[in-house]
Amino acid sequence: METVQSAGVVVTGAGGGIGAALARRFAAEGARVVVNDLDAASATAVAEEIGAVAVPGDASTVVEQAREALGGTVDIYCANAGVGSEGTEAAPESLWAAAWDVNVMAHVRAAHVLLPQWLERGEGRFVSTVSAAGLLSMIGAAPYSVTKHGAYAFAEWLSLTYRHRGLKVHAICPQGVRTNMLDVAGSAGELVLAPTAIEPSEVADALFAGMAEDRFLILPHPGTDQLYRARAAAPEQWLDGMNHLQQKWEATR
Repeated sequence: METVQSAGVVVTGAGGGIGAALARRFAAEGARVVVNDLDAASATAVAEEIGAVAVPGDASTVVEQAREALGGTVDIYCANAGVGSEGTEAAPESLWAAAWDVNVMAHVRAAHVLLPQWLERGEGRFVSTVSAAGLLSMIGAAPYSVTKHGAYAFAEWLSLTYRHRGLKVHAICPQGVRTNMLDVAGSAGELVLAPTAIEPSEVADALFAGMAEDRFLILPHPGTDQLYRARAAAPEQWLDGMNHLQQKWEATR
């Protein structure tokens, strides 16, 4: 991996949680960091803490302003901003639309702006904070599960399409992480995610280990790979197991 020393890095959704942990780690490694978040106060607080630049606002439209703040070049873009959405097929369409816009289209819009410069230079790094829900699924959270599958698919597509032209892509797929989003997951999160939840800093550690190996799939939790293989190799058994988990959750509500 090329050094991140002096690299221009943008982290969206970095006012707290995983995003703040990523921003702190990049800054500690000597990168020039832009901290983005819808919450301007949170973005400013993190930026001041780590000696970075705060660029508050919508993650979908932050690239140009962040690029200007970094002197014209973004080397590493962390598409971390996301929304956790409980609900079934009956969830309001506005909730589905918000999940799609933030969890998928914000990544698409950022890549659209970043790729011309990266492909011309022959290098660039796109980090997508997906979720294990994008590899597997999550009970009680249809909008979240579906859009995180979309985020993973887009990261995968970017990698298979542009890796020969110097683009490095990483899809971070953690299970439970001790952030506000875990609270949003409600009782389903308490049942499935909380028992093995890790700290945001551990997600940052996993990303840096994966970047050192230029590895696409970043799995901060041990065992996620076995679950992913089981889903692919024996889908009926995997669905049965997930349905049992669903029934267990329903019995506690």
